[in-house]
Amino acid sequence: MKKNNIIKFQENNKNHNTFGKILFNVRDENVAMPIRDAKVDIFEETSLGETQIESLTTNISGQTETIELNAPPIDYSLKPQNEVRPYSTYNIKVSASDFKPIFINNIEIFNETTAIQDINLSPQRSFEEYERIINITDNTLWGDFPPKIPEDEVKKVPEATGFVVLDKVVVPEFVVVHDGPPTNTNAANYWIPFRDYIKNVASSEIYSTWPEQTIRANVLAILSFTLNRVFTEWYRGQGKDFTITSSTAYDQKFTYGRNIFVEISNIVDEMFTNYITREGIMQPLFTQYCDGKNVTCPNWLSQWGSASLGEAGKNYIDILKNYYGDIYIDKAPIVNGVPLSFPGHVLQLGSDEESVRVIQRQLNAISNNYPNIPVVRVDGLYGMLTEEAVKIFQRQFSMPVTGTVDFATWYKISYVYVAITKIATLI
Repeated sequence: MKKNNIIKFQENNKNHNTFGKILFNVRDENVAMPIRDAKVDIFEETSLGETQIESLTTNISGQTETIELNAPPIDYSLKPQNEVRPYSTYNIKVSASDFKPIFINNIEIFNETTAIQDINLSPQRSFEEYERIINITDNTLWGDFPPKIPEDEVKKVPEATGFVVLDKVVVPEFVVVHDGPPTNTNAANYWIPFRDYIKNVASSEIYSTWPEQTIRANVLAILSFTLNRVFTEWYRGQGKDFTITSSTAYDQKFTYGRNIFVEISNIVDEMFTNYITREGIMQPLFTQYCDGKNVTCPNWLSQWGSASLGEAGKNYIDILKNYYGDIYIDKAPIVNGVPLSFPGHVLQLGSDEESVRVIQRQLNAISNNYPNIPVVRVDGLYGMLTEEAVKIFQRQFSMPVTGTVDFATWYKISYVYVAITKIATLI
């Protein structure tokens, strides 16, 4: 009955001219190479059944145009309510010559925001291999998920067991996500790049329509929660072979293959080395949270409460202190899996230093997979061609197009470079 009501609302709402945006990136999962001329068919569930509403084709960079899709008015996502789901859902089929087709169901579209759906296709090796199906489950603020089982916010770190190997907070290259509760030995384990994991959780746990300062507060809570699991080797200390689970009762919501949102993605890229802590402790705070509507949680962050505070003009630090008390924001000194750390200042037109050479080399390697990015001369001079290459890279990966290399762009270039060069050594 609830599903029928949602479909009826979406059909009636088409006359309200409220839209969200989405673009699709299609890649070969084996070589991180964009797939040109892949076909993306978009379907909508109506009272008459599933109807195809759009068909897109990827360009030389494996990317479709950005299109608008109907979504409920933004007001439904700004206040807690049970009457109307605050986002629309769509299904897609993605196909390309010599690749197995993939179906992704229930892609979420919010009004006035931009969704990004990455699709990794695998080669079609025999007639026995069938299409893949990914089902995106509801956002935790709308769906029915078990609440977090409380834990201590500061973990007792054993000194001599050998489980904890870190003497400082480190941002890992990957987290291993167990897709189920820790007791489910049949659940799959996924190796997910750290920032992609944070973006996935934030897109699954909060709404991209919320105030920027609210999103920042929630992203920091998710970051600290995750880095505490990494630092304390919580599950590995129990003999498990994963970092964290997708169960909301134990950890945070993670949905394999789901779409993310530009409004969340850009904030994660800016803040991914930051975490919440207290004076006198070495570890990131285990920042538990709840929705604040169906579940209340004193001394934890309330997601809906943080939305209200953001609407009232509070900044993200004040929002966090409202729930966690006397805290401060620290930064991890090490990011695993990058060739060189951010130089500490923005690289821009006129910069002349070794850090520019690093970026030029990396962009040239990336251009082997993304030929729309021009090859530049590796001379350490940040000229107009380097600026243009950076702009095209930023546009390709849905970042703010500034033409300068700030913290977020530096690490995004490093991330893509490492992913491409690692795969290149294996083939």
